[in-house]
Amino acid sequence: MLMNAGNHQGAARVLGETDVKRFACGAKALCLMPACLMIACLIPSAPVRAQNQAVDDLKGKIFDARMAKQTFAGGLKFCNELDGKHFYFQARDRVLDLEEYHRSLENLAKQQVFNPEKRRPWTEQDATERWEQVQKQAVSDQANCQLVASLPALEKQLGELEKNPPAPEKKN
Repeated sequence: MLMNAGNHQGAARVLGETDVKRFACGAKALCLMPACLMIACLIPSAPVRAQNQAVDDLKGKIFDARMAKQTFAGGLKFCNELDGKHFYFQARDRVLDLEEYHRSLENLAKQQVFNPEKRRPWTEQDATERWEQVQKQAVSDQANCQLVASLPALEKQLGELEKNPPAPEKKN
């Protein structure tokens, strides 16, 4: 009986080593399987991923155009005048010429008219800061108009991309 127990222990030891080897091989296979699956999944999906990126880009542009349409609603009626040399003055709901506005700012500084934003008379520095601000605004207004004008074309392009998925690539 002791002999059997001894043999049994020896057999158990051999089986234990085999089990450890099997476990190690199984662990390696499990570690490699996700990498193989990822490679197998990514290779044929490259065109789909490219299309998804194009769809996402279009959706982002459409979102931006819709936001511009909402936030710049007052200025949209003046888009034909917003050419980078004019800007939308929201406080008066009208378009102002940059050069005329620049002359007005210079006069405000020379005459030291009260500046309500700064709660003191206008200075040359105030006029320069405001001039730089409205120049940027003129460019932004023009870009907003162009973006909103492109909205129907962007929506049409998105509809076509979503209707026509890319054809799978053929392997030679």
